[in-house]
Amino acid sequence: MDDRTSLYDLSTIKESLVFETLKEVYDALYERGYDPINQIVGFLLTNDPGYISSYKDARKKILSIDRASIVAILLKGFLK
Repeated sequence: MDDRTSLYDLSTIKESLVFETLKEVYDALYERGYDPINQIVGFLLTNDPGYISSYKDARKKILSIDRASIVAILLKGFLK
């Protein structure tokens, strides 16, 4: 038995959740025939959920994450 305490990095878990959610939203938008990048950027710039289809709960999923967190995590990932 291992007596060491496991450490979890919550920021890594949150980043994974954001990327997974964005991927699901991207896929749903693509399936509906939209340009997913344009739609997600439109949402991020305006905070208008009308840019995101409700297909496969994409709108509900993206609205469950703070918009500023999405931008921060994407920027952090880009700059790594």
